[in-house]
Amino acid sequence: MSVHELYAEELSIGVPLPTAPAITIDAGITGQYQAVTGDAMRLPLSAPLSRQVTGMDRLVNPALVLQVAIGQSTVATRRVIANLFYRNVRILRQVPLGTTLETTVIPKAAKLARPGAGGERAKVLLGMTTRDEFANVIADFERLALIPVRDREAVAETGETGTAEDTLDLAPYTRLLPRGWNLDGLRQGVLPKPGTPIVDPLTEPITEAQQLVRLTQNLAAAHRDARRGQQGQRLVYGGHTVGLAQASLTRVDPSIVTVLGWHSCDHLAPIYENDLLSFTTTLLETVAQRQGSVAAYRIEASAVRPGADPVTVLSWTPVVWTASGTTTEGQS
Repeated sequence: MSVHELYAEELSIGVPLPTAPAITIDAGITGQYQAVTGDAMRLPLSAPLSRQVTGMDRLVNPALVLQVAIGQSTVATRRVIANLFYRNVRILRQVPLGTTLETTVIPKAAKLARPGAGGERAKVLLGMTTRDEFANVIADFERLALIPVRDREAVAETGETGTAEDTLDLAPYTRLLPRGWNLDGLRQGVLPKPGTPIVDPLTEPITEAQQLVRLTQNLAAAHRDARRGQQGQRLVYGGHTVGLAQASLTRVDPSIVTVLGWHSCDHLAPIYENDLLSFTTTLLETVAQRQGSVAAYRIEASAVRPGADPVTVLSWTPVVWTASGTTTEGQS
């Protein structure tokens, strides 16, 4: 007897899957995550600053909150071939250290895809809702996964899987701003001019891929077994690249208070261990809000591999609350 890994046709639309173990985000988990990403967001790094700004214990990095939620969502995707995108990611409640997270996964739509080298497969849209130990909704989002099909006739094609993103609207994100936070203790900055690409001079190698997978209880076999990856290699979990991209963003905008959500996150190509990543950031849109701004950035990541041209692997649009403001020239 072995643990069964679901095929696409075994996911019932509208029926929640059994949940993965709840995870308490303690200092050990945050320390390991910091070692993997090097994220310089100030509040998760400093307990005194978190208390000064938020009035609560040290803020958990919002990227780590989502990494845990994504890992918990792999109860549906142990057999995943690739994750195609995340969208409509909302962090409804910022959380302090010590919070326990549990994620409910509901298949929302399915569509047969073209057969690949490994056989039949389907695109499955999954909806995730993450709650804390008090049943407060912490995060809500969707992901589109490419999952193998064993019996093509058994796939119930239903609903629309859609695309990675729609029209950007900052209004829903402004409603997610935490109440009562005081940004006086944070570094005040000036936002870059919208539409101007900024290249981060610091590149990042992908290392500790297995540590992040295990840390977040990510059960996708493609991230653990080269035989189930691509081109004879383990696939790097896409959220690993997002974590490094957020670290790059905090270097571009050191005044980020927190992340409110992801407008979209499109994985454009496979990522492998030891890829060297470079990041280009562009401010898309901003609106002044409470001692700072709500801002949407587009971050593109490219992978450099020996003997090959750079490959764009990620297009990610987070929406952040930053203590930075706009100049007259830089207003959108």
